[in-house]
Amino acid sequence: MTDVTPWLELGSVAAGAGGLGYAKVRAPRVYWSLVGLPVTWGRFTFTYGSTMEVCGLTVQPSRLRAFMTRNIAHSEVRPVPPKIRRVRGTSTGLLVTLRLPAGLEPADIAASSERLRHAFGVRSVTVSDTKPGYVELRMTGYDVLNRVRMPRTAKPRDLVVPVALREDGSVYERDYRKVPMALTLGATLSGKSMYQRNLVTGLAQLPVGLVGIDCKRGVEQSHFAPRLSALATDPQSAGLLFDALVREMEERFDLLALHGASELWKLPENIRPVPLIVLIDEIAELFLVTSKKDEAARDHTVMQLVRLGQMARAVGIFLEVCGQRFGSDLGRGATALRAQLTGRVVHRVNDKQTAEMGLGDIAPDAVTAVTGIRADRPGVAVAGDTSGGWSRIRTPEITPDEAAAVCRDFADLTPDLPFLDPFRPVVRSEPVKAPALVIPEPVTE
Repeated sequence: MTDVTPWLELGSVAAGAGGLGYAKVRAPRVYWSLVGLPVTWGRFTFTYGSTMEVCGLTVQPSRLRAFMTRNIAHSEVRPVPPKIRRVRGTSTGLLVTLRLPAGLEPADIAASSERLRHAFGVRSVTVSDTKPGYVELRMTGYDVLNRVRMPRTAKPRDLVVPVALREDGSVYERDYRKVPMALTLGATLSGKSMYQRNLVTGLAQLPVGLVGIDCKRGVEQSHFAPRLSALATDPQSAGLLFDALVREMEERFDLLALHGASELWKLPENIRPVPLIVLIDEIAELFLVTSKKDEAARDHTVMQLVRLGQMARAVGIFLEVCGQRFGSDLGRGATALRAQLTGRVVHRVNDKQTAEMGLGDIAPDAVTAVTGIRADRPGVAVAGDTSGGWSRIRTPEITPDEAAAVCRDFADLTPDLPFLDPFRPVVRSEPVKAPALVIPEPVTE
């Protein structure tokens, strides 16, 4: 009888290899945990010293250490790399904590992140400064942004809304307390509307007022009507709405002065006005005019918008500005408004100048990353802030119908704001399917 054991072993090996190949494509977290993590950890451990030396991330040892090495250990004195304090594996990569020797700074490690990525064979390397003298290397083992799945623990809270996933596997959150005003740029079909839908679905679950400015006749934001406190669909109504918001801002400042508070959050909860989020879908429509007689109205609207950007944070009014392009070429007041928009998210753009408008003044290194976003990956963007840091992010896919359903489910959270009643959008009822007509059969004798 023929021994079938070798064939069974070969079949099990083939099945195992096939399973790992399937997991690498369809379940990258599983593949990383089983194969990628041990291999990468071992490569990092055995090549760390030589890699840091080749990348120029070493310093000369102290005189005492050099003397001990040369005269007691009788070995060659070599440059000293950062000391490894901790290595921890995650479901997406490796977390390495390094103690920097004297002479190195976090910027030196960050400048070599691309070389470290290739040396250790990982998808990306992100450097963050944790505390003086220490940095953290967050290595990502696979393309986390290929299929975005937000963690179940990512839920809206207070004024913090999780909207996307970073390339290192962490959640990108829109925190209105830390970054009150923001600008989102992107070309057509870049995923800018997807970002806005994810943002609105998170905000809809919070006790805030949502104000929509969509001068494209409301084609984007009309889906959110059940949850909106106001909606302007043309430049004229947008100008009136901004006037109402400025008056509300002034009344809230009077309230702060009356109670001796410096910001909204220091007021007693029983008299604290509800926070307002102003969502502007296409900022260029507020700047562009077709005739000279409309310039005065445009300048007034822009002035009111700049006033909101400069002062409204303290009274709980926040701006979320979106557009394809935003620079001084739009007209007077554009640069002044952009300077107030601290948060920046830039999707794929049509020209480098647009990327520089969004990120060039706060994170110059991120401009190159924006120009490298491919057209076949909508939703991928680069998020930066005034600290100079930036990261690649991608929003999960959500359809307009899904966003509209969330707004309907949380419509009861829409606050009662009498000053916005003239701008309250008309909520369309869901279409009711008519019953199928019964075709009568002819009567035969």
